[in-house]
Amino acid sequence: MAIVKVVEVIAESKKSWEDAAESAVKEAAKTVHNIKHLYVEGQQAIVEDNKIVKFRVNAKISFLVD
Repeated sequence: MAIVKVVEVIAESKKSWEDAAESAVKEAAKTVHNIKHLYVEGQQAIVEDNKIVKFRVNAKISFLVD
């Protein structure tokens, strides 16, 4: 039986939601090992002067516990 833990993260990017999701995994991987899944719960865009300047994702990252 595997033990799986889930952490919630918020990540952002100036490029896209996909890039924000990649950023979430990259940052989490600095301290968490065996990442298996990323579930995006929500997306947001920050708008300034009628232009999207940042993309954000609220996500859950699942990983196996050693």
